[in-house]
Amino acid sequence: MVPPAALISFVQKGLQYLEMEANLSLQSDADADEDFSLLQPLDLITKDVRELRQMIKERKKSLQKERETEREKEKEKEKEKEREKDKETEKEHERERARIREKERQEREKEVEKDRERDREKQHEDNADRGAIPDREEKTVVKHEENGISELGAEPMDISVPSTSQACEISSSNVMILEGHASEVCACAWSPTGSLLASGSGDSTARIWTIAEGTARSSMQNGPANVLVLKHVKGRTNEKSKDVTTLDWNGEGTLLATGSYDGQARIWSTNGELKSTLSKHKGPIFSLKWNKKGDFLLTGSCDKTAIVWDVKAEEWRQQFEFHTGPILDVDWRNNVSFATSSTDNMIYVCKVGETRPIKTFAGHQGEVNCVKWDPAGQLLASCSDDISAKIWSMKQEKYVYDLREHTKEIYTLRWSPTGPGSSNPNEQLVLAR
Repeated sequence: MVPPAALISFVQKGLQYLEMEANLSLQSDADADEDFSLLQPLDLITKDVRELRQMIKERKKSLQKERETEREKEKEKEKEKEREKDKETEKEHERERARIREKERQEREKEVEKDRERDREKQHEDNADRGAIPDREEKTVVKHEENGISELGAEPMDISVPSTSQACEISSSNVMILEGHASEVCACAWSPTGSLLASGSGDSTARIWTIAEGTARSSMQNGPANVLVLKHVKGRTNEKSKDVTTLDWNGEGTLLATGSYDGQARIWSTNGELKSTLSKHKGPIFSLKWNKKGDFLLTGSCDKTAIVWDVKAEEWRQQFEFHTGPILDVDWRNNVSFATSSTDNMIYVCKVGETRPIKTFAGHQGEVNCVKWDPAGQLLASCSDDISAKIWSMKQEKYVYDLREHTKEIYTLRWSPTGPGSSNPNEQLVLAR
């Protein structure tokens, strides 16, 4: 006896078999469950296996296109997220840039006010020392004892404060104006050999000017000075800003390194050829320096890190991540050790190959804008927004001297090329700030 609905059951199983046969012929066992395509009963009844396979094949192609479209959409979403992240990073960098420019503006205003104050004093000064204005760049004389740097008890430093202003006028005939940059000039440096002057600007270029000996303003009337333009942007005017923020010549004067707002350091020859581009920083480079040997280049960035680059290999040698704020300045002590300063008020002395600072100097209460080693590499001078300049010794943790004659932020300082370790060892070592 035939069970009820047996014929219907046989027909259903037959249709299922046809459906399975059509699917299995186009796929492996591995993806059979995932991509199994259901067919309509009418199609199973009216079409043979070959036609069913063609239907499934076309359906799978359509499904594949849909999946690819979805994947493209996902990729586009990820790219959009990255773009938004880049925009936020760029905004942060722009805020930092604005802060630096504001600081520079305040410095210029300070200098103008000092000039005005000196002029007023000069009109009313008498022979007494009362109210005399110190020289624009106060000088600190550092005396070295025969056995090295003297300690605190020996009073090795005197503050030289002139009783009257020592103004110096330079006639217009002795002034050369170099024109060509389209935006503010952020840095300049003389080549240690020859008569080349490098300048870096917010117009995304650096320039190498050839200044002939004895050149003055009168000679400029016949045409501009010989100049090479080092472009940091090629061809695209809508590209992000690549302001040249810092630059430095190597000791031989054969290579110029430039640091840019795009986080890249570039090395150029004296004829304007781009020799290499060094990329690893994730923020603007605020300072860079060659070591004396010329095999390492040191860069400090807004990304809170300093990097030592192997120039010959064109790759980074070591990245130092100690600061908690943007690095504002770097300076080599010798060929393998250096100092860094930051907006975090700290100074670290680091050495290539070491994973921790070999010395930490804490004492400033504001951003440390500049650090400079003396010619012997024994004393480190620093200046800060806390209106102080300090001198540190590698022999102790605390600063050796705290200089507080300024009334506002100090942005830069320089040691004289005299004293031990210099080409003028018998001359006094002087610090100008």
